[in-house]
Amino acid sequence: MTIHETLKKVFGFDAFRDGQEAAVGRILDGKSVLAVFPTGSGKSLCYQLSALHLPGLTVVVSPLIALMKDQIDFLRERGVAAARIDSSLDNDEYRQVDADLRSGKLKLLYVAPERLSNERFVSKLNRQKISLMVIDEAHCISEWGHNFRPDYLKLARLSRGLAVERVLTLTATATPSVADDICREFDIAPDDRVHTGFYRPNLELRATPCTPAERPKLLRERLKTRPPGPSIIYVTLQATAEEVAAELDKEGFPARAYHAGMKSEDRTAVQDWFMESDRAVVVATIAFGMGIDKADIRYVYHYNLPKSLENYSQETGRAGRDGKPAVCETFACAADLTVLENFTYGDTPDESAVNGVVGTILAHQGDFDVSTHELSREHDMRPLVVNTLLTYLELAGIIEATAPFYRAYQFVPNRPSSEILQRFDGDRAAFLKRVFACAEKAKTWFHIDLEETARRLETSRDRLVRAFTYLEEQGDLTLKVSGLRQGYRIRERPADVGALKRDLSGRFAVREENDIARVRQVMAFVAHRECLVRHILEYFGESFGRACGHCDRCLGEAPANETNGKEAQPVKINHDQLAALQEQHPDVLATPRQAARLLCGLTSPKITAAKLTRHPLFGSQAGVSFREVMNALASTA
Repeated sequence: MTIHETLKKVFGFDAFRDGQEAAVGRILDGKSVLAVFPTGSGKSLCYQLSALHLPGLTVVVSPLIALMKDQIDFLRERGVAAARIDSSLDNDEYRQVDADLRSGKLKLLYVAPERLSNERFVSKLNRQKISLMVIDEAHCISEWGHNFRPDYLKLARLSRGLAVERVLTLTATATPSVADDICREFDIAPDDRVHTGFYRPNLELRATPCTPAERPKLLRERLKTRPPGPSIIYVTLQATAEEVAAELDKEGFPARAYHAGMKSEDRTAVQDWFMESDRAVVVATIAFGMGIDKADIRYVYHYNLPKSLENYSQETGRAGRDGKPAVCETFACAADLTVLENFTYGDTPDESAVNGVVGTILAHQGDFDVSTHELSREHDMRPLVVNTLLTYLELAGIIEATAPFYRAYQFVPNRPSSEILQRFDGDRAAFLKRVFACAEKAKTWFHIDLEETARRLETSRDRLVRAFTYLEEQGDLTLKVSGLRQGYRIRERPADVGALKRDLSGRFAVREENDIARVRQVMAFVAHRECLVRHILEYFGESFGRACGHCDRCLGEAPANETNGKEAQPVKINHDQLAALQEQHPDVLATPRQAARLLCGLTSPKITAAKLTRHPLFGSQAGVSFREVMNALASTA
């Protein structure tokens, strides 16, 4: 079949959307491609159709479990052999996917990025012919993008290690510099960028200045006076989602909250309810909407300011995917800046923490391994920040990643060991018997330390992994792993360790400045007095050349007053109470930044471990600028 015949017969479409045919054609010509399409414009068809015209397997790397589930159902209904591997699968489902992968039955396999840290899974992929690897949310690879994820940098290296023939990178929010980063990492030629433009003529953008006190009334008025339709109301904090949803419910609106703090089954119930309704209102943090394919969303409200124009573009892009008119309104309350800026300031590590991690790494010789979570707890950095620091050391040529692995394996035999052993010849049976003898049984699960077992049996860790992987594939046992560690080796020791540490701390400081600038770019956007559409398109490097004619500024509804400035709140610290707490927890609150996190209500590994989120001082300065709180603490130190 030709690609047009496949488009019609399998997917039921008469014609490609803008950009799809160009991307598919390049992929089938053996080229790696960057596709920059607006949210909801059909990026997934580019690889789904391509996979059916390629030999071997297409691996789709996506952080969006909801997207995986929806697309698997869609493909299976059309007779396409597709599967996913994620944490929601039970043992029987996982074994079936594993069997289909080994047999070569699958055409598309969806996995989360963290799955590629699983040594057993990577080993399985090494046995496959991978014609295409798809990187969804590819902007995460850019260090200077709005949503940098260090693990994404490893995907380029992994694709080369797996001898992937071509890569398709997908994003809806790439600025020109981020697009350059993606193409550099994946060796994508300039002619193989497919960019369809960000303009959505059916979206009416509105930005309404208000104070925090005015905002609830404005929202209620909008919901009452506009025709009902599926709506998303984005907020910053989980508590705000609960509060706003409860108030709207009291007013008679069909509203529910959605955020990452809810139980998985409760989030799923809200999502299913929203998908089936023609008037549901979901009050959500940014956790909602990723990968949700609902075409008739009529309204997207930003009750709180988004944290970047990339986030704004992605979130508003969920409205009106059916091409019908939709309204995207932001309640432009400058008081939100404090919360958004504080999150950024709170993530930046102390210089002493950076120095500590670097010292730990450089204390090793040759090959070594580390646990991100152990480094996180020891040096009071979020795991994502630790991974970023380790990535910086890789980029500097100091260390080189080898293979991730799990320290401990747990298993439950699915049949008697005598029955398992009798299927193997004498040497292999004797080896497995010695392996089983090294395992310690708890209540149900057997536990085995692979490093210790390899030493005791004078064998390689790799042989043990291959043995357990084979037994799992044969259904002989159910396997669980824990204690993820990343292998590294020292590649080149720095000539000046002090200069390296200063440089790394400086990079985090620059990232902090960039993230703060992004927040303020949002404020500049909602305060803009001319065409909002033209303003945001220019941010993404697209020359629109005219006013859109349908945003509120173009309709002559620009506010008569400037966007409300931040209401300055003074720093009021109970220094005696803080000093007493610092004496009790000297390691947790040793620096002004650590203490400022506590006072501004920002968690850290050590604050959480010490259970200080329950202390009255936690969040006592939540409405105050983190920078001002930290400066006040530093001046009294």
